[in-house]
Amino acid sequence: MKKSILTLIALIAVSFSFAQKIGYVDSDYILSKIPEYKAAQAELDKTSVDWQKEIEVKYGEIDKLYKIYQAESVLLTDDMKKKRENEIINKEKEVKELQKSRFGVDGELFKKRIELVKPIQDKVYSAIKQVAERGGLAFIFDKAGQVSLLYSNSKYDKSEDVLTFMGYNKK
Repeated sequence: MKKSILTLIALIAVSFSFAQKIGYVDSDYILSKIPEYKAAQAELDKTSVDWQKEIEVKYGEIDKLYKIYQAESVLLTDDMKKKRENEIINKEKEVKELQKSRFGVDGELFKKRIELVKPIQDKVYSAIKQVAERGGLAFIFDKAGQVSLLYSNSKYDKSEDVLTFMGYNKK
């Protein structure tokens, strides 16, 4: 019996000695506290709104052309109708291409986001790595993304430490 209890205590002690320290951060929270990130987001938002307005104006012009075409179609020959229809179709294609080049998967907005936001994200991830190394942490999870935590003790939240390390929190 004594031997079983000693073995159990030894196993518990060994398991605690191999325990890893983990922490988590909220990258959305960290980024929201960084002025450069806010400025980049504001610039991206402005650019997006400006480009959307430009596209809406072009669609408005196409709508006007279509209404004029409908009003005048009774007076046009078949060749003239075909020419106007093709003009409207081509303008629609141009606007759709513009929309795709600006807002598509590899569009200008995506490239601008990488240009403005990626350096900030790299800086944050570098700071996270250094905070983890200094704190002797084995893991840091990001609770802002797809990884979700069902329970977390706030004493392990390293978001403020990362901001302090980066010089954004003056305690």
